[in-house]
Amino acid sequence: MPALAAVAAASAAAAVLIVSGTGASAAEAPVGLGTAANFSVLAGSEVTNTGPTILEQSLGVHPGSEATNFPPGTVAGEIHLADGVALQAKDDLTTAYNDAAGRTPFTNRPPELGGATLTPGVYRIGAAQLTGQLTLNSQNDPAAVFIFQIASTLITAANSSVVFINGASPCNVYWQVGSSATLGTGTRFVGNILAQTSISMNTGATLQGRALAQTGAVTLDTNTINTPACLQPTGSPTTTPTGTPTGQPTGTPTGTPTGTPTGTPTGQPTGTPTGTPTGTPTGTPTGTPTGTPTGTPTGTPTGQPTGSPTGSPTGQPTRTPTGVPTPSRTQLPVTGASGGGALVPVLTGLGSLAVATGASLLFLYRRRTSES
Repeated sequence: MPALAAVAAASAAAAVLIVSGTGASAAEAPVGLGTAANFSVLAGSEVTNTGPTILEQSLGVHPGSEATNFPPGTVAGEIHLADGVALQAKDDLTTAYNDAAGRTPFTNRPPELGGATLTPGVYRIGAAQLTGQLTLNSQNDPAAVFIFQIASTLITAANSSVVFINGASPCNVYWQVGSSATLGTGTRFVGNILAQTSISMNTGATLQGRALAQTGAVTLDTNTINTPACLQPTGSPTTTPTGTPTGQPTGTPTGTPTGTPTGTPTGQPTGTPTGTPTGTPTGTPTGTPTGTPTGTPTGTPTGQPTGSPTGSPTGQPTRTPTGVPTPSRTQLPVTGASGGGALVPVLTGLGSLAVATGASLLFLYRRRTSES
């Protein structure tokens, strides 16, 4: 029975530890600030300043519309007073505030943070105060996240500080404050202050991060708020540049420029100009002009106009019953119009002699044929 009681007590203690979250977690994701990450200062009612305050990012107020003494204060970014940009940043701030306030598991801490060295995780504090130095140890993880859930106020003594060891990044430090935050004179603070009501920075206090208040004012006095230097994990940049640049540039430039310029310019200009101009001009002009004008004018004009008008009316009606008509083949061309009548008796006599000779030859041929 005593052994059973001891086991039960140990189990109950473990359950309490799990539920209350007394162990810090090193695997927290960063809190997303949205467009609020573009602002060094955000306020709900107003921003007031004394002295040469320097803000490395923008300044915004919403629903208020006042930011006094800029200059002498300097804003490296933009000033947004009661406009849409400030409204969107305030909405993103509310989302980030609720995210940080709801993170679990958490580790409960006493109010005094001075002198402590903390590892990454979520820490819950009723009312936090810092006297002296708080050390944040990221354990060589530059993406380590520290979230402080403070139920009421955050107050630092004069010349207090927050320092890092082993590569922690101020980008991943979040102070979720249930009411107001006050940084004492000369305090060197680090992280994003997400206050429900207001934030005051006394003379000479510096902040590497952001002062973001939801409903109240942000009061400044010769302060400097620097943009937090965000460290990135060492593993990401190594993988990306190694694989991509090596394979892509090698294959493309080698094959394309070699084949295209060689084949096209050589074959095209050689064959086309040689064959076409040589054959066409040589054959056509030689044959056509030489043959046509020479033969036609010589024979036709000389014989036809001279013989037709002169011989036809004179020789045909004179001897009809002589024999086989031959005038068309024996008619000779007459070269003059005045001497045509004197040649008619000569031609007639020659025709009669030819007929008689032909008849005699025919008679002799038939006789010899009959005798044989």
